[in-house]
Amino acid sequence: MYTFWDYMRNRWPRDAGLRIDHLLLSAQAAERLVGAGVDREIRARPGASDHAPAWVVLRDDAKARGNSPRPKAKAARGAARRNAPTPPRRPLLVIDGDSFSHRAYHALPKTILRRGGRPAGAILGFANFLLKFHRTEQPRTVLVGWDTLDAPTYRHQQFPAYQSGRAFGDELLEQLDVLPEFVAACGFANAKASGSEADDFLAAAVAAEERRGGTVLVASGDRDTFQLASAHTTILYPVRAGEIARIGPAEVRVRYGVDPHQVPDFIALRGDPSDKLPGVAGLGAAGAAQVLRTYGTLENALKAGRFSAQAKDLRLFRSIATMDRKAPLPRLRGQKPTWRKAAALARAWELNQLAKRLDDLAAQSSSARPSR
Repeated sequence: MYTFWDYMRNRWPRDAGLRIDHLLLSAQAAERLVGAGVDREIRARPGASDHAPAWVVLRDDAKARGNSPRPKAKAARGAARRNAPTPPRRPLLVIDGDSFSHRAYHALPKTILRRGGRPAGAILGFANFLLKFHRTEQPRTVLVGWDTLDAPTYRHQQFPAYQSGRAFGDELLEQLDVLPEFVAACGFANAKASGSEADDFLAAAVAAEERRGGTVLVASGDRDTFQLASAHTTILYPVRAGEIARIGPAEVRVRYGVDPHQVPDFIALRGDPSDKLPGVAGLGAAGAAQVLRTYGTLENALKAGRFSAQAKDLRLFRSIATMDRKAPLPRLRGQKPTWRKAAALARAWELNQLAKRLDDLAAQSSSARPSR
């Protein structure tokens, strides 16, 4: 028998969210326990649960039946120990840096300053998000994707109205310039390149990690990222009052009425005011979802004669809404956070409370030792 609870989806990639909490064994069943693996690395982390993941292999015990074990049984036990599953690697966490920086900039007071009287609200708010995600998700690696604001992307070149009218104040731009330095000081990876957007790096990282058989957590306030949701990829989407919704394929279907792979077609049909994509006039979200339920894809709808006057534009809008899974990425190796280095940078910026938090994290990390 066992009891369980529904744990964070894709936090533990072995079960995609179902965590066995207690394994109840009778005395006889306990004797049949051949091999168990406890994820001591996870358990040693600050704030880790007392219940660490365990994987067990059970066998029939000849002694329980009054018989002495046979040589084959002994060999089987040895093979089971050797072949006991090893804990899977923790999820890759990819973060839309611009999304959370903008959110922080507009949420926090503009009176938050760093050395030299320069603005720091976006820096501090983004750091809060980053540290929270790392604490709650315990990823093996963190990648932060960034937009390149001083160079047009292929989307702007194909559709000049794309994201037109967006204005960024000098105070925000100045913080966006230095935030990758903070990410690197924490020991995490940045991705930024002319011609690509933050979303593209998220998509490329998801594609690469899923090919390796891993799981991914995508933190973004952009609903375009819902197209990345899968059995192995969960979207961490901020909603209100600091709450983070976990979006998988089922949640995409509830919200939009379409599957994740249909999201670019859905955006093309419905439109996206934030990106200045007009969509089909008068269609709306419900109408776009109905078209895709009927035809499966935008292309099928066009081939059936729907929206023929807008066919070229709609194909363009779909292309713009589709994230580029071939965007260039840095190598995503396992990371060990460098909290002290980040604390030194925060202290140089005279963000002393942030520096203290980072020093505390460094102290906790250095004092943590694997269970024996």
